[in-house]
Amino acid sequence: MPWWSWIVIWIALVALSLLFFVVLGVRLFRQFMATVKELGEAGERFGHLPTGPVAPGSAGVHVGPLDSNGAGGTAAADPPGSAVFAPPARMRHEYHAFKLARQEARRLRRIQRKRDRGQPQALRDIEFS
Repeated sequence: MPWWSWIVIWIALVALSLLFFVVLGVRLFRQFMATVKELGEAGERFGHLPTGPVAPGSAGVHVGPLDSNGAGGTAAADPPGSAVFAPPARMRHEYHAFKLARQEARRLRRIQRKRDRGQPQALRDIEFS
């Protein structure tokens, strides 16, 4: 192998490595720009925060009967993200109220399903327990 073949081999290796790094850089730049674009879209979508914290007893639609403390739930009329600023007691009350409502809805669906199939009802479903 002549001496100049080593120079050609090293020039080819350096050229290929530079080409590899350029392609890698272009690919990384495109991924970075796609990420920046998605972050911008997410910022526009989720950038609208409520104007202020929700105070107890402020604007909210009453959706259920009042409990013994006189507190009632609020409907979905609250702006998204307002639960962050809401008092924990109100959020706990809403969670338990909606949980009981879901359980009652499941119980009524179970009673109706068993009635439609002609199956005997469980005593706990028909409130004998």
